[in-house]
Amino acid sequence: MTEDGPVNAQPHDELLSIGVFAARARLSPKALRLYDRLGLLEPAYVDEVSGYRYYRVDQVERARTVALLRRLDMPLAGIAEMVRLDGERAALSLDAYWAGIEERFAEQRTLAAYLRGRLSGRNAELYATFEVKTVDVPETHVLSETRHVVAGELAAWIGPSAERLEKAAKECGGIAAPHFVVYHADVTEESDGPAESCVPVVDAEAARAWAAAQGRASDAKVRVEPAHRLAYTRITKAQVAYPQIIAAYDAVEAWAAERGLTITGPCREVYFADWGRSGPEDEVCDVAFPVSAG
Repeated sequence: MTEDGPVNAQPHDELLSIGVFAARARLSPKALRLYDRLGLLEPAYVDEVSGYRYYRVDQVERARTVALLRRLDMPLAGIAEMVRLDGERAALSLDAYWAGIEERFAEQRTLAAYLRGRLSGRNAELYATFEVKTVDVPETHVLSETRHVVAGELAAWIGPSAERLEKAAKECGGIAAPHFVVYHADVTEESDGPAESCVPVVDAEAARAWAAAQGRASDAKVRVEPAHRLAYTRITKAQVAYPQIIAAYDAVEAWAAERGLTITGPCREVYFADWGRSGPEDEVCDVAFPVSAG
């Protein structure tokens, strides 16, 4: 082993200099040096005296594969993992990566359409598609779990947190109302909230006793949710996805502003349907803000 790379063979006619190999692989020598440092494509031989790198002809295919994966904007770390897999597993890994890319493109396409309307001042037409109502919610005790999460982590946290809290609620007289999530600060790809997952319970005394028994062994807390009025709009499972849900929040805010109502608390999502059994067009969630007159 030398400072520049492994010595796996003595140079001979079958080995290619880095310049010749770079031309065949359609890569620059600079890129080949980087791939060597990252373990993506090590030279077959490095001259101990000159430090020159040499490659085998059969390494051209791997080099071209790495170059093509980079054209898909795949991170070098991901490429390093993929090229270590056998053919079928590598193909499945690529499928998973590209599915994620297409999902992000779909989100960005939707967001771009929304922003186009926002910038042009035509979003009022979009807001009109959401029916906004109000409902009075009585004071209740809730079991809650608060977590700092970014947008990409929400789905993996909301469902399991609801299951944990609903299981605990059975020891607190039962579930009094649907599970909801309160966003105490923005949850985006750059901002991590926090968000609070809440399940209203029937028996406040039992809830306090349960929390005391858990001590620090549980992330769940018990608190009082004050009585309040909610302005809300009901959305489908497909609309819950980010960024589609942004339009629903903006529609409720615009509706409240038009009627002179003051938003008195953080936004929330109330999940009233069985998520797993619901289809894309089924209504599953209320997007809501606490409001008051004046």
